[in-house]
Amino acid sequence: MKFIDEAVITVQSGDGGNGCVSFRREKYVPRGGPDGGDGGKGGDVVLVSSSDRRTLYPFRFQREFRAERGAAGQGRQKTGKSGKNVLIEVPPGTLIRDAGTGEVVKDFSKPGETFIVARGGRGGKGNTHFKSSTHRTPRLSQPGEPGETRRLKLELKLLADVGIVGLPNAGKSTLISVISAVKPKIADYPFTTLVPNLGVVKAGEREPFVVADIPGLIEGAHQGAGLGIRFLRHVERTRIFVHLIDAAGIDPQKPLAAYDAVNAELALYSSSLARKPRIIVLNKLDLPGAEERASAFRRALKKRQKVYLISAATGKGIAPLLTEVSRRLDELRHEPPPDPH
Repeated sequence: MKFIDEAVITVQSGDGGNGCVSFRREKYVPRGGPDGGDGGKGGDVVLVSSSDRRTLYPFRFQREFRAERGAAGQGRQKTGKSGKNVLIEVPPGTLIRDAGTGEVVKDFSKPGETFIVARGGRGGKGNTHFKSSTHRTPRLSQPGEPGETRRLKLELKLLADVGIVGLPNAGKSTLISVISAVKPKIADYPFTTLVPNLGVVKAGEREPFVVADIPGLIEGAHQGAGLGIRFLRHVERTRIFVHLIDAAGIDPQKPLAAYDAVNAELALYSSSLARKPRIIVLNKLDLPGAEERASAFRRALKKRQKVYLISAATGKGIAPLLTEVSRRLDELRHEPPPDPH
């Protein structure tokens, strides 16, 4: 389950500082000679792959990055200060291309990799370098070399961090349409969702995450029933499940039936899915009788896990849920995504 997140940015490394033309001027030191220092090196633009980043969302707001230029040289052979580098964090899995030619510049496959994508200009030489036995008072220096300017295309093949699972008509498509910009087809019949929908979710000031609504699971899904095991494969590399249940559809006599049915299918398909962290969410609390049925579910669960109560249709309870999802992802961010069996 992948989709391409893209961004185009412009980076510019710093110009080198100019060399200095200066002569030593001290009492009792006649004809002190040239002492102009070199200019400082311009700052580099450095890309860094960081596990703290999950999407290219920040590049929607900042598309230009400029490193600091080097300072000019000074007298007494003082070299100018080098310009500060600019560090740009990208998620692991980001492919960097030249925006003009499409040539691959760098493929970040794991966290902690660094790559200088634009080198700062070299500082110019001061007049000290131009003295000779025949030219003792040179009045020339070098200008600093210009930095590089590049337009880069960033491509990230996103894997969903969060998989929304549940029986058909639990409200998965409605939920993803509320928390992200995705607008899936929604209707009141089973299997409205025929393909997984993926969206980027921004939860407050935390790092955005990718969420997918997984087409409805039914009894026998691990053997291909309903929409089949091809969709169960999609959830193997997600980090967390949001287990969505239609609160209005809970049977008061068997309040855990829907919950247990989905858990059974996940476990029958793969033991790793059964162990995956999950957040239980009861949806459609805006419908008549849903509150009472939700209470029956919580009593039957016997406080084994916290249950979040929401209404995707009205937005009730959405903010606390997203905060919890983001918090749990932050706890797992340094763990590698699970590999499919």
